Amino acid sequence: MSNERIQNIIQFVKYAIVGVMNTVVTFVVIFIMKSVLGVNPLVSNAIGYVAGLINSFIWNKRWVFHSKKGVGKEAVKFLIGFGVCYGIQLFVVWALTYRTPLGEMTWNLAGIMTVSGYAVATIAGNVVYTLSNYVYNRLITFR
Repeated sequence: MSNERIQNIIQFVKYAIVGVMNTVVTFVVIFIMKSVLGVNPLVSNAIGYVAGLINSFIWNKRWVFHSKKGVGKEAVKFLIGFGVCYGIQLFVVWALTYRTPLGEMTWNLAGIMTVSGYAVATIAGNVVYTLSNYVYNRLITFR
């Protein structure tokens, strides 16, 4: 395996680690805002997602893509990429849920839990979001 390929794999793994960190930051902020400070749940949710997005930008800029460029233009590109990739993800979830038989399906997993077709579509959409957002940020935001 070439050194460049290894570096690309390492970069993607770092990107995935940042994604997990973003999820943790988002949920912790939502919990603190709603459960500790008593802020409206929808406001808490929005603040949590903003915190996760800021966390994502900082870690991706500094650690994953090692960008030394100015913050302003990259932040705008990052937000545009988030919007575009979120839209792609939303379309995938919608299409799989409402335009295929998947939306009507459910699976019982050994009596432990039931998984809906919507849940499977959401996971597929998340995979599409992660891959498309990584490519966008690599080729456009932090190039």
